[in-house]
Amino acid sequence: MPRWRTFPDELDPQVREFAEQLRRVVDRSGLSVAAVADRTGYSRTSWERYLDGRLLAPKGAVVALAEVTGTPPVHLTTMWELAERAWSRSEMRQDRTMEAVRIAQARAALGEFGPPPEVRVDGADRDAATPDGTGPAGGGAPGAGPRRTTLFLAGAVGVVVVAVGAFLLSDGGDPERTAGATAPSSSASAGPSTVLPSGVLCGGAGCTGRDAEEMGCSGDLAATARSATVGTTLVEVRYSRTCGAVWGRITRAGQGDEVRLTAGSARQTGAIAVAGDTIAYTPMVAVRSAADAAAATACAVLASGQQGCTP
Repeated sequence: MPRWRTFPDELDPQVREFAEQLRRVVDRSGLSVAAVADRTGYSRTSWERYLDGRLLAPKGAVVALAEVTGTPPVHLTTMWELAERAWSRSEMRQDRTMEAVRIAQARAALGEFGPPPEVRVDGADRDAATPDGTGPAGGGAPGAGPRRTTLFLAGAVGVVVVAVGAFLLSDGGDPERTAGATAPSSSASAGPSTVLPSGVLCGGAGCTGRDAEEMGCSGDLAATARSATVGTTLVEVRYSRTCGAVWGRITRAGQGDEVRLTAGSARQTGAIAVAGDTIAYTPMVAVRSAADAAAATACAVLASGQQGCTP
């Protein structure tokens, strides 16, 4: 049975070449994927995704792999930079496709209402109205002429509103006005930057419940806010200021061990389910500042019965 899976057909050639190089590095080292995970500090599941081309490895993981295998890091990081650009281009194409779909759906929804009914004001009606607008000179309902005019103006306003809405949905409006309308308030300045770095896929509340490595929040973008040792297992609260989120992590752990994170009223849990894995981490929880991250607590609950939390 082959050691490696077949790459996805849609994988960018530059990313494929990089993933193939990572596989060659691992093969030359003679290490198993579990051993690579143990020595680099990135989970076995993550390395399987990196090596299968399903997720681009963060730069920190690439440098760690180079260190544990004795590979010159400059060559791997150069290839990573090229792959990262290709990966970003692919994500931008996907974003544009989804944006086009959303615009088409919005236009279709607006079209369901149909154009406003046409209100016709003919010459006879206009001539029949008296100068003071009280009704036709020869009789008839008082104010009929002004009412028709009001209906006509209302219909015209409806057409303008629909046209403006479609124009803005198609991104045809003033970019500065559009950005101003959607920009977050200054009160959110303690959270992640509104412009995320390339490769980072979430920020703030959008990161809650998501995988830190898959979202590009780990590696060089993360730091340990608090830590403790339970037996030989290290338990940490990991914090990414860029993503505005925290998560719990245990290393030097074993099958059945768990890590539990508490951040405010939010709770998340991660566990080691596969024999040979030594690292587990929880999904992320959004925080507004480093102080909030420092207030979070991570606990290790080991299969042996030992328990302990960060101070």
